[in-house]
Amino acid sequence: MMVGDCPTMIFMKPTSFTADRQAKELTVVWDDGHTSLYSFSLLRAGCPCVECRGGHDKMSDEPSPEVFEMHLGDSSPATRLKNLLPVGSYAITPLWEDGHAYGIYNWHYLRALCPCEECGGKLSKV
Repeated sequence: MMVGDCPTMIFMKPTSFTADRQAKELTVVWDDGHTSLYSFSLLRAGCPCVECRGGHDKMSDEPSPEVFEMHLGDSSPATRLKNLLPVGSYAITPLWEDGHAYGIYNWHYLRALCPCEECGGKLSKV
């Protein structure tokens, strides 16, 4: 089942975050027991800000399928995580070493960005 098809998706919340800067991965454990593993490259490629999405007309509550195919490279400051900031009780904002800090990843969007087969990773095959 794709995340967008799940009516309880709105209520899912993370219970923990672990950013591994050496492995360049963010691990999120969700309250339904699922664990999502995001490469920093995928997080940056999937940035939901208007600048990265290409304008207001391309905004969506789901990631674009193309983000699962993008390869930004691990050595760029654009994919090196500097900090992870909470946004109220509903989202996070990554702060990247290149200074970009405009993407607000709400829980629904972040779960839809999960690359595993069980979650949003299926979006790349649509």
